[in-house]
Amino acid sequence: MKSLLWPPPALGVVYAGGLQLGAYALERRGPAERDRVLRGCSTNVDNLAAGRWDTLLSSAFVVEEPMPLPYALLLVAALGYAEYAYGAWWTAGVFLFGHAAATLLVFGALRGTADAPTRRALDVGASYGFNAVLGALTSALPRGPVRTAARVGLLAIAARPVLRRDRNFTDAGHLAALGLGVGLSLAFDYLSGTKHPKIG
Repeated sequence: MKSLLWPPPALGVVYAGGLQLGAYALERRGPAERDRVLRGCSTNVDNLAAGRWDTLLSSAFVVEEPMPLPYALLLVAALGYAEYAYGAWWTAGVFLFGHAAATLLVFGALRGTADAPTRRALDVGASYGFNAVLGALTSALPRGPVRTAARVGLLAIAARPVLRRDRNFTDAGHLAALGLGVGLSLAFDYLSGTKHPKIG
């Protein structure tokens, strides 16, 4: 049985804490300066179409406003468990891959069809990466019905907002990111002979 590790997984705490501190710092700036920073970091259609590929990274480290406590705790828990089970590099890699890939999928879908407000819309935050890690973490569950039910259930929850009439591109991005994470988890299963990692 694996004993408690020291130091404990810290990636989620550091990342979520940094997002919160950054959000509080932005709130102390004037509205014009805050808007300038957020738009400069946003992966909206206009920025990516103009070649601002650096926003694929910067957008993951900025949020429009401080995250609600329940969401922040879920983010810390998911990243912390992923770091404990697979390591910090795996967690960061899956997070950034899901964030960037889902963003590019949304960009590809919107590039030729989006209206002006959508092209300029703010698109920052942790949600795409969080969904990708959540999907990939299903490989840590016992194989068989439990793992399958978790994957289907998560995808169903993420698909529900996309089916609403008032859906937006962020809803589609969440579903794409979760789907990418589940796809990674299926690849992990295949490469490891469908054995789940030894967490205990």
